[in-house]
Amino acid sequence: MPIPHTAIIQSNQERIAEKLGEFIENNFLESGPVEAKLREIDFGSFIADWLRDRKRSEDLARFVLRMLPEAFAATESSGLMQFISRRITTQVLAIDLAPLAAGALRGFVQEGKHGGLLDDILRVLHQTLTQQETMTVIRDKVRAEMPTLLRLYRADKFVVNRIIASATKFFEEVRNDPQHPFRGEFDRMLLSFVDRLGSDKAFADRIDGLKRDLMARPELANLGRTIWANVKDFIERSASGESQVLQHQLARMFVEAGDALHGDAELRGEINQGLVAILRTVVAEQKSGVSSFIADQMKSWDMEQLISLIEVNVGKDLQYIRFNGSLIGGLAGLALYTLEYVLRLL
Repeated sequence: MPIPHTAIIQSNQERIAEKLGEFIENNFLESGPVEAKLREIDFGSFIADWLRDRKRSEDLARFVLRMLPEAFAATESSGLMQFISRRITTQVLAIDLAPLAAGALRGFVQEGKHGGLLDDILRVLHQTLTQQETMTVIRDKVRAEMPTLLRLYRADKFVVNRIIASATKFFEEVRNDPQHPFRGEFDRMLLSFVDRLGSDKAFADRIDGLKRDLMARPELANLGRTIWANVKDFIERSASGESQVLQHQLARMFVEAGDALHGDAELRGEINQGLVAILRTVVAEQKSGVSSFIADQMKSWDMEQLISLIEVNVGKDLQYIRFNGSLIGGLAGLALYTLEYVLRLL
């Protein structure tokens, strides 16, 4: 029924838009209700269950692989790698290696992990002494120091054999006896070297010079570029599907992370608290923008279209409202007219 109405919505479009935005901001986006609603969500369990699904983890691995080549390209073009390389070089050059090396060696010795080192040294010495070339060199040196008469009786060979035999016996005794006195001497020698390494400036300067020479060598820079190129090529081949190794490893890593998260209630609780804090802050910072966005959108609406939409969706109810209003108004008018007529008759 085309009954004219009062155009309330059209006349108050801007005010309705502003009030609607304020209503949503004050009643739906306040920190209290938002935080309470967020705390009802178990983000940690959702993430764990999502990652534990093998198909989802594989999809995530493929997505990450598709993004990696672009990330590598952006890193190269942005100069980030050069910046990182310079920073790493600067940090490495700033490290005083002598005290660090001394501390590491001292702990190595005090914990008794150097016993195998002594055994390896003795083994190498024994192998070197028993080689034919080494024995020949020692024999020549011994022969050169001997009188001529002893040379005629080949005493040099006897002396060399005795030296090798004595050395072999000594090495075996040390290796077979954990309490051999030589082991104590070896420990004291190492600790003395460690003390000098940590306190002697000459040692520190020498190590620092070796470090600077090493960092300045072009081979090190070329090695870094080669490693970067190989990694980039491997990732590109993985992203193109030529190699499935990295994808399978990433998927397995995601699944294992999901399993670990599923079994760690404390970690899930920390994730939930962290996400609640982050999302609550985001909503608090953006709620005025959301309110303004809603108001601006409503102000830009075509009210004729909105009214038509309302008529289409709730037109039947509106017609009942209009009919009821007309009926009630008519009955009220009839009642008043009847009362007035009765009063006139009296």
